[in-house]
Amino acid sequence: MARITAANGVTIGYEDAGIGEATPIVFLHGVGSDKSVWRPQLEHFRRERRAVAFDYPGYGESDSAPEGTTRDDYATTILAAMTELGIARAHVCGLSLGGVVAIAMHHAWPKRIVSLILADTFAEHPDGQGIYDRSIEASNDLRALAEARVDFLLGQPADPIVRSEVVETMARIDPAAYRIGVEAVWLASQRDRARRISVPTLILCGTEDRATPPSLSNELLQLVSGAQYETIAGAGHLSNLERPDDFNLVVDAFVRGVDMRG
Repeated sequence: MARITAANGVTIGYEDAGIGEATPIVFLHGVGSDKSVWRPQLEHFRRERRAVAFDYPGYGESDSAPEGTTRDDYATTILAAMTELGIARAHVCGLSLGGVVAIAMHHAWPKRIVSLILADTFAEHPDGQGIYDRSIEASNDLRALAEARVDFLLGQPADPIVRSEVVETMARIDPAAYRIGVEAVWLASQRDRARRISVPTLILCGTEDRATPPSLSNELLQLVSGAQYETIAGAGHLSNLERPDDFNLVVDAFVRGVDMRG
């Protein structure tokens, strides 16, 4: 684990694994998580390519996010951090809020995005305002919120180790940073940006995801020209953590195919 100060002056945490000649892959976490959620993917993808997971401003090992930080600021910071790390172009894999940020990154600088992997996410959530309001109301005690929501987020029956990890990770988040993340994800309205995606795109969703159900992934599929859709059987909202082997297999096949086409 390490920290880097991007060209925009924001210092964020990251974990960098692997080397290899294949195109690097960047991982972006959800609103109730941090970069640690991607450890199963870093361990897998490091075998043949560079794999980097970032914290957003205010999350994990990053400095606090300035008041007024937006999803586009997250996108700009990640792109600037990639530059500092010598990553000119990458596959970008984002889950939930991470998918929202990935779409914003493509909007900001499409030539730096080799492909998108949009997992358990959406262009616009039909109950976004309601989820935002409820999340803000409960944000002063994130441990209590995590305990209340964990079984909704995970496919059931949940692995007790995964369940505990989800609670502990969410409980560590600074409430002010969480509130910024909540706005960034649940109030996102990016249908027009999704329609303009011009790179190969894989859309993934856990079959048991209740937070961002498969219907929202199907909407993305209709918006993104030429997108591919795969489900992760038995997984809830955190498909990469709940079913890491299945998730890695599908993403690996996709990025290898993109690399081969060139």
